[in-house]
Amino acid sequence: MGLFDGLREVLGIRAEADATRKADPEDLFGMSTAYITMEAELGYEAVGEAALCFSEVDSADFADVMDEVHEILEVGAEETGTETEARTDDYGYSWVILRDSDFEDLVTSLNFAADTLMERGYGSRLLAALFAFERDGQKAYWVYSFRRGAYYPLVPKGTSDRDSSAEFKLESNLDGELDLEENKEYWYALLPSSPGKHPWE
Repeated sequence: MGLFDGLREVLGIRAEADATRKADPEDLFGMSTAYITMEAELGYEAVGEAALCFSEVDSADFADVMDEVHEILEVGAEETGTETEARTDDYGYSWVILRDSDFEDLVTSLNFAADTLMERGYGSRLLAALFAFERDGQKAYWVYSFRRGAYYPLVPKGTSDRDSSAEFKLESNLDGELDLEENKEYWYALLPSSPGKHPWE
């Protein structure tokens, strides 16, 4: 699916050079109202999972930062019940995966993780945040690109295609509620490796 090349080019070097606005972890809170629109108006249910994708740095300082992120997420989990998992995919990209039936907890936890990385000087390593939804067995995502400072919809169709019509409908319904990526060249398809799975699985 070309994940490595695509992420490097679209969410990485080229997107950074072409960035239209500075990314801000506070943008993630836009999903706190957008998910209500997804459920009430479009029939997409939040599946209780979200993920942060980033590229690691081989340094003791970065390892310390990630330890801090996971430690505080684990402490927060005692209050919110949010489950946290760390995973590295086949292309070497790292994921912090969160699971919680309370969507607000997912948003808050992702914001914390992203904000911590940015405050500690690793904002350039952040690639994307994904929020998962489902309708009639079809998964859909809102992807926040940290290199572009904007959201775009992603509706995978299997492992090598996407449902463009569904994506355009999501775009039209959430335009104005989320800061959307206008240049569809940057709507990169973070497709799953297996049908029905999430991109981070």
